[in-house]
Amino acid sequence: MILLVMGGLLAALAFLPQIWVRYVMKKHHRQDPAMAGTGGELAEHLVSRFRLEGIVVEQTEEGRDHFDPGAKAVRLSPSNYEGRSLTAVAVAAHEVGHAIQFHRNEAIFELRKKYIPMASKFSKFGVALMMSVPVAALVLRSPVAVGTVIALSVIMQLLGALAYLIVLPEEWDASFNKALPILVDGEYISPQQYSGVRQVLKAAALTYFAGALANILNIGRWLMVLRR
Repeated sequence: MILLVMGGLLAALAFLPQIWVRYVMKKHHRQDPAMAGTGGELAEHLVSRFRLEGIVVEQTEEGRDHFDPGAKAVRLSPSNYEGRSLTAVAVAAHEVGHAIQFHRNEAIFELRKKYIPMASKFSKFGVALMMSVPVAALVLRSPVAVGTVIALSVIMQLLGALAYLIVLPEEWDASFNKALPILVDGEYISPQQYSGVRQVLKAAALTYFAGALANILNIGRWLMVLRR
């Protein structure tokens, strides 16, 4: 019973940030005809305003908003690229904030460049190891060897989660040192919209953090499956 309660609490702690991020994004995605432009138009304007030469603005899959330094592209999901909402303009400004970090060669952008690919590799390798445990048990027939494979998987997934957490300062900078001043000082939003935009920018900054917590919970899920 205690284990079930603890498991429930861990699940809540892991998923509540993700639920909150999705709630905030949806809450402020209401279309506002009075908005001066769409998220895509704002991103294009900011790229031009800050003379981010070589940076392009493109559409991507829904929910996959990001800045790709390799392609030098600010990518916005269709609802944000074409939308006239607080979420659309805030997410657009956040991703352009990353483009500004990249264009200015700011040291903080190195966090993303170094740790996001690392986090992805660690997480994928850790999951692959965990999925291989049943096969390893049949082939190796050694509790010690199987335990080693499980331990390596857990370590890889924890390192992946930690790498995502390391990127948090860079995400915070894109939201509150770049995007928010741009939106407020440039009068792209009204004073009445300030609170809502801050919420969206906070959600955008915490996206990787929420993902890291979910990764940690994923470790426990795999261990429970293997115990069966």
